[in-house]
Amino acid sequence: MIGCHIGRMFQVTVAGGSYQEGLTSVIQGVPPGMLMTEQEIYGDLLLRKPGADELSSPRKEPDLPIIYSGLNVADTIENAGNKNHTNGTPLTILIPNLDRHFIHIKQYQDTNRTPRPGHASYASFIKYGPDDDAIGAGIFSGRYTSTIVAAGYVAKKVLKKCGIEVFSYVKEIAGVRCPDVAAETVFKYTNDYKKMRHDLDPFYQEIYVKGRINMDMRFLEKTRILAEIEQEIDAIRDKAPKLSAAAIRDKYNVHPIVNCPDTDAAQAMVDACNRIAATGDSVGGVVEVVVTGVPTGLGEPVFYKLDGELGKMLGIGAVKGVEVGAGFAVKDMTGFENNDQMHAEDGKVIFESNNAGGITGGLSTGQPIVVRLTVKPTPTIDKPQKTIDKYTLENKDMAAITRRDPTIVARIWPVAENYTAMVILDHLFAHYGYQTLKAK
Repeated sequence: MIGCHIGRMFQVTVAGGSYQEGLTSVIQGVPPGMLMTEQEIYGDLLLRKPGADELSSPRKEPDLPIIYSGLNVADTIENAGNKNHTNGTPLTILIPNLDRHFIHIKQYQDTNRTPRPGHASYASFIKYGPDDDAIGAGIFSGRYTSTIVAAGYVAKKVLKKCGIEVFSYVKEIAGVRCPDVAAETVFKYTNDYKKMRHDLDPFYQEIYVKGRINMDMRFLEKTRILAEIEQEIDAIRDKAPKLSAAAIRDKYNVHPIVNCPDTDAAQAMVDACNRIAATGDSVGGVVEVVVTGVPTGLGEPVFYKLDGELGKMLGIGAVKGVEVGAGFAVKDMTGFENNDQMHAEDGKVIFESNNAGGITGGLSTGQPIVVRLTVKPTPTIDKPQKTIDKYTLENKDMAAITRRDPTIVARIWPVAENYTAMVILDHLFAHYGYQTLKAK
């Protein structure tokens, strides 16, 4: 399998599967000298994990990461203060599968002869044969996106030091669309939403805030604790702080489920999704990513255009379209309407619109980069569907019996956010190097 690697200077290789021992991100190009903890990585992982609310699958994976390599295990000299700092070597993050029980494996075994419509199960069987990892869809499961979130968090941390912010939110679910909101408002809202999720996540509080796992532990100590946690998942989940939806809105000024900066629209999304989910079906939607602070000229022509690289987010499971700026709407514009006119003001270039989404000719313009992803409805549904027996080619009928998400949209935005960060950082390395050489 050769498709699990991305990047030129900030490189990420992912591995693992939904019901294997776990998943892994190996990251090359991380600068030395950055303090890195498992708690902060988990702070992003908890945003996409299942079982967090009524719109997600009931699978109870806590997605607790272990940093296996790439950090100094102690001060390099006495009192150097660089313990747990990145050291420039490949950073490896392990994400063990803890909610992996035979009853769920048996459900897949009982249905794996009949490929699930909308999933990769038929094509992957033809490609890899009978040894295809069909338990939970393997690497084709949405679980693998945890590896992108883990690696992308590291990228975001580097970008932040360079004055670049990457943030994302839910733009649309089930036909309910969030009205346009200023980037500054979205940025503040998403940070407030993340704080709410951190404060109310029982694993974040019980495992990290209370220090059950900490960065002073060795790898084997951490795995011992994870083995204990595997038996306590329900008990820990029961410790989640109990706040009503109204209390969450009052305290954090965010919606309790959907990361959408218009809370009325967010609730309408939930209501529409639940109406359809009650029939056994599922819904899709749109996620928007915004990047601010990007220097002008980031990107390359032709094969490495910045927007072309962002278009690779089609590699995120369930994403069926990627548009930059006005995107597909340009087909209904004239050139005069679509062009982003500009003028000089106090020594700065000011654009009068941003239909280009901050990218022209594959290079950043210095405006906010705006990318939207269309997410298909969850293919696992509780409705009869026509399929085949992949061994005998007999026609079959099937209904979903595995755990399912009424929608994936509310879990895709952190994946899109962190994938975008990986692309931006990879280009930033090249940009800084090129600009330095150009000045010589």
